[in-house]
Amino acid sequence: MAREIADRRRRVVIVGGGFAGIHAARTLRRAPVDIALLDRNNYHLFQPLLYQVAAAVLSPAEIAEPIRRILSRQRNCHVYLNAVERVDPDRRVVVHEGGEARYDYLILATGATHSYFGNDGWADRAPGLKTVDDALEIRRRVLLAFEEAEQEADLEVRRAKLTFVVVGAGPTGVELAGALKEIAARTIPDDFRNIDTTTARVILLEGAERVLPSMPPDLSERARRDLERLGVEVRTGAMVTDVTDDGVVAGDDRLPAANVLWAAGVQASPLAVSLDAPLDRRGRVLVEPDLSVPGRPEIFVVGDLAHAADARYEDGVPGVAQAAIQMGKHAGRAIAREVAGHGGERPEFRYRDRGNMATIGKNHAVAELGPWKVGGWLAWLLWSVVHVAFLVSFRARIAVLWNWVWNYLSYDKGARLITGSPRPRVRRTLTEDEVESVAPRR
Repeated sequence: MAREIADRRRRVVIVGGGFAGIHAARTLRRAPVDIALLDRNNYHLFQPLLYQVAAAVLSPAEIAEPIRRILSRQRNCHVYLNAVERVDPDRRVVVHEGGEARYDYLILATGATHSYFGNDGWADRAPGLKTVDDALEIRRRVLLAFEEAEQEADLEVRRAKLTFVVVGAGPTGVELAGALKEIAARTIPDDFRNIDTTTARVILLEGAERVLPSMPPDLSERARRDLERLGVEVRTGAMVTDVTDDGVVAGDDRLPAANVLWAAGVQASPLAVSLDAPLDRRGRVLVEPDLSVPGRPEIFVVGDLAHAADARYEDGVPGVAQAAIQMGKHAGRAIAREVAGHGGERPEFRYRDRGNMATIGKNHAVAELGPWKVGGWLAWLLWSVVHVAFLVSFRARIAVLWNWVWNYLSYDKGARLITGSPRPRVRRTLTEDEVESVAPRR
């Protein structure tokens, strides 16, 4: 009898342990299903704070949590560390590096990666920010740039080392640019003897006509003013046409810079191609109103991998954390309803936009919360509260809150570790006599 009951249980495979995947699994915790969650990493990452790892404010463990720990009490869910290679919809199997996983229902939540708009050769020169490894690489490059400038005798090379170009002025680009300027101007000036880090240039490039183009124009303008007061050079209408070893070309301008960071665009995970489903220009699956794949009602696509039509948004539901969470829950509820024997037409997904916000630096942020538009210290406080609340564990909330309080009081960023066996590249090292001549007078 037990064997017969087990045979009737539906098998749900979830690919991706991000916001959408985790919340889909949690929604199914009481459903009579067996869940297999597959991810190439063993942790769930809180991506909205990833830039703070890159800016040496937080350590990776403070914004990431092992998936097994998150789901440890959910007995119907098994977690597997496997990279998925493709989906075979006809056979209803997911092909991964360890073999195959059969499914009755499939939830694809693999997210998005960087887009260089056809210029993939720029990736090595301009790293993006999507993973913990990306954040650690950016942190390594940023901190190493100051170390190299400290030893560099060639004036032009030293200036390039102290120039940071951020491409893309969406929330990630704005937040990263502000954090970099805070490091240079307020965190590390007393740490170096041969350079004045306050003179470091942070240049933010945006192809559109304003920063934070998804926000109302008045909030965009306020964010720009706050960035410029902090010391960030903001250039809008600046389309990048080349990224070289020596810097960036934007229109007719060539900007010498040893540090270029990419926050300009995203594209969907390539796993979508194996579904043989209609895709948009960014590689996202054009899903049905219930988030299923056309002609494949057993497959749901959620999060950044899904293009869910919505009359309020020209390019579909935005790829933000709150949308991914809502999509994951919707897919989980739809499956739970069907396995419980409730037939009929599935309900459509309705995105509830709870607001949009971005922080520029200490005491400066902008927030759009329904009809209310807020800036300054209040927006910064709201941003902080919301981000702490959405962290997946109590331990992470306490760790992040403590770091933020300490950073607020002292401007000290305690995660300034250069990892990866750093090897400073210096064209000509300062002599002892030159050290005396270049040392800034404070």
